[in-house]
Amino acid sequence: MDRGRNLLKSEVLKSGVPKSGILKSGAGRWLLVVPVLFFGLFFLYPLVRVVMRSLSLDGSLDLSPFLEILTKGSLRRAAWFTVWQAAASTLATLVFALPGAYVLARYSFFGRRLVRAAVTVPFVLPTVVVGAAYLALLGPGGPLGVDLRQTVWAILIAHVFFNYAVVVRMVGSFWELIDPKLEEAARVLGAARLRAFLNVTLPLLLPPIAAAASIVFLFTFTSFGVVLILGGFGYATIEVAVWREAVINLDLAASAALAVVQLAGVGAALWAYTRLQQRYARRLPLRPSGSAARRPRTPRQYLVVGAVLASMLIYLGAPIAALVWRSLDTAAGLGPDHYTALVRGGAPFVDPGEAVVNSLWFAVAAVVPALAVGLASAVVIVRRPGRLGARLDTLLMLPLGTSAVTIGFGFLVAFDWPVDLRTSLWLIPLAHSVVAVPFVIRTVVPVLRSVQPRLREAAAVLGASPRRVFREIELPIISRAALVGAGFAAAVSLGEFGATAFLVRPDRPTIPNAIFRLLGQPGAATLGQALALSTVLMILTTMIIMAIDRYRVAGLGEF
Repeated sequence: MDRGRNLLKSEVLKSGVPKSGILKSGAGRWLLVVPVLFFGLFFLYPLVRVVMRSLSLDGSLDLSPFLEILTKGSLRRAAWFTVWQAAASTLATLVFALPGAYVLARYSFFGRRLVRAAVTVPFVLPTVVVGAAYLALLGPGGPLGVDLRQTVWAILIAHVFFNYAVVVRMVGSFWELIDPKLEEAARVLGAARLRAFLNVTLPLLLPPIAAAASIVFLFTFTSFGVVLILGGFGYATIEVAVWREAVINLDLAASAALAVVQLAGVGAALWAYTRLQQRYARRLPLRPSGSAARRPRTPRQYLVVGAVLASMLIYLGAPIAALVWRSLDTAAGLGPDHYTALVRGGAPFVDPGEAVVNSLWFAVAAVVPALAVGLASAVVIVRRPGRLGARLDTLLMLPLGTSAVTIGFGFLVAFDWPVDLRTSLWLIPLAHSVVAVPFVIRTVVPVLRSVQPRLREAAAVLGASPRRVFREIELPIISRAALVGAGFAAAVSLGEFGATAFLVRPDRPTIPNAIFRLLGQPGAATLGQALALSTVLMILTTMIIMAIDRYRVAGLGEF
């Protein structure tokens, strides 16, 4: 019997019998419905309502909110400041991070892998933690003895810190693939070191530099937590202005118009990214990753490597060290008083202990829909490698390029009819899951694609239903990737501040919301508690990221 089944399986596979056809069954069609309904209801519908709210008043066309952006000084300044600070932040990040990308790409030294991992830590920190860290470093009572609160310098410095890893990882990863013999040949032909770099290496690096610059510009263009904490309303970006007009000034029309302007800016940044990639794309011989790295030999090389590593340690380590140190700095000396105050809940209008519980609850609640939608989307994308899968993959990545503030504001204006759900606690984890679904998809899809099609086909030939094929063959293989996706969803939910700022109720604050409230109150005690709560959030996020790295399938599902 077994021999007969094997022969039958062999003949079926040779004859090209179609795959298990999960999408052709009723269950498969329902899988497609899951991401379509989720994406349409919780992403597209809120964005459409934002656009409609900006264009209409009492059912008639009204463009006055857009004219108000041009005529009202605070809105006009916010729009201009958003553009130029994003451009300045992008340029500064490139200037500071390119030397780090060069050293990690071209030199081999003890602890290189650890340095590469440590560089990524600032990027995964929640924005409120970054803002609090620089408030501890550059605020009153900080170790530097300066007060750069509500200055553009604090915003730019924090943006470089936050996006440093983007340039180092994207440019550095490509740089180590370029054969150094290309530049050495130019040197042999008489070109000076600088000229050889400018004429040979730099043109080859333009695609990853353009990609990294576009992503940094996008992140800084939609920056919210860092700008709100360090710049306040005096240096408001469009992101901050959307929140201010809706929550404080109660001008939903102006807020909607600003959100539409920001969506147009994000679309322009993504379009520029695509154009730059096409314009600067080059064909070149690449070496295996890491093969171009060499140990420093000359005093000059040791000096370059040492100086760059020292600058990394100081620039990336100082804010985190200042955050932890000042969270322990009390009137009686170093001690855990600020942390014990969090447990006692001594701060007025804020219960930090309850905020921790709320954030953990929201994180768990956000993981469930993110994982369900992400897994269903991954199956559809992999099983339909044609247009349907590609389009669905592209559409479900859009939340990554959309401002979380815009998503939160969209929830606020969209879910007031037919039943007013704007005060429902469930909107917060749903908003978090919208942002988290792309992370689940990106971790699961590569692993699901690695499953051999013949395993599914053989099981189908032997009588297994599509559901059983998925349950007994694919699910055990992708379970680790699903856990990684769940970890990303939990980390996103814990640190999410933009969307939550619109939806959170005063009696159910999250950790980022509680940190912002504490920072807005006077007194050294509340500042210490804010820094202590920021440290707690940093530790929770770091633990999740470490667990993700441990359970990630090697070489698959990486960002």
